[in-house]
Amino acid sequence: MNIKTGYKQTEIGVIPEDWDVSNFGELATTVSSGTSKVSQIYGNYQVYGSTGVIGYSNKADYSGDAILVARVGANAGKLNLVSGEYGVTDNTIIIRLKNNYCLPFFWRQLEQKHLNNLVFGSGQPLITGTQIKDLTVALPPLSEQTAIAAALSDVDALMGELDKLIAKKRDIKQASMQQLLTGKKRLAGFSGKWEVKRLGDVGECLRGVTYKGDSDLSSCDTANTTRLLRSNNVQNATVTTSDIQFVNSSKVSEKQFLKKYDILVCIANGSKALVGKAGFFDVEDGYEYTFGAFMGCFRSNPNMCNCTFVFFLFQSCNYRNYINNLLAGTSINNLSPKSIELLEFKFPNIEEQTAIATILSDMDAEINALQQKRDKTAQLKQGMMQELLTGRIRLPIEG
Repeated sequence: MNIKTGYKQTEIGVIPEDWDVSNFGELATTVSSGTSKVSQIYGNYQVYGSTGVIGYSNKADYSGDAILVARVGANAGKLNLVSGEYGVTDNTIIIRLKNNYCLPFFWRQLEQKHLNNLVFGSGQPLITGTQIKDLTVALPPLSEQTAIAAALSDVDALMGELDKLIAKKRDIKQASMQQLLTGKKRLAGFSGKWEVKRLGDVGECLRGVTYKGDSDLSSCDTANTTRLLRSNNVQNATVTTSDIQFVNSSKVSEKQFLKKYDILVCIANGSKALVGKAGFFDVEDGYEYTFGAFMGCFRSNPNMCNCTFVFFLFQSCNYRNYINNLLAGTSINNLSPKSIELLEFKFPNIEEQTAIATILSDMDAEINALQQKRDKTAQLKQGMMQELLTGRIRLPIEG
């Protein structure tokens, strides 16, 4: 193996010659579980647990900069960076480093280690302080630790600003939907009374495919299967085609093959909050798709309405309120296709529907573009971490 000039081979891979290798047991002054108790809902000091701030106390058991690692439970391995005065519960490990190390740099090192991979135990997932002490990391000079941490912090700041902008745009869209989809705000050039219609007047809701899991599903796509979408394939009002199943095509009726502009609806789920969630099917990848028995498909009649306008109705507050009212007072977390068809909304003429749908679609396009930029920035950050934390790329150090 050829090693580039200025680098050396170590137990953790190739690193710069002026870097060392160490483990957290050597770097830290403290690697131990917290001892704080949450005493009240309000207090002078935050108390951290495995999920972040879980309560308050009037006593600060800890102070100074530290890295917190969730020790036990579903969040085991989750990281937090803290400073000031605070409390830490016993389901969380607190890590303090010696003064001659840059704590944010080693927080990044732990982030890159993906600590959830160290978790063991099926009944109660767990990670121990001993495991963390044994973790070996690259150790650049302090000035370079600080520069690397600052560069990654700048990327985080950019992602944070994008998150705020996306949230703001989503709020604006939601407010616009509330105004435009109810007729409270009319677009220029349109007038006339809106008509109350049931969804069944402008389309139909179909029930998904019934199948036997053992005999009707396949682990891969074949000439005799159709791609099957389920509740997990509806995310943030869109239909995703990752993590799909494959069902015997003989179980799928002609109507159950999805068409462009169909609206997939979760009509049964263990969580009431997920019942009613809907996604627009606009997948065009050359494959045929169908949907499972816990799903419904609302298929608009394009001669009766604008299909995209109808989909925005499925994202509206009125729609969510209808669903919540249907589920209220019952332990049954499911809807029938008929219950979807009976939902009532106000409809303008098709021309105004189209104009409203265009405006809201433009808002969606702007949000999606921002989300893609945010996703690319996150990918860039991961690449930067890989290069900077191993010294493959060196930052210029002032002074």
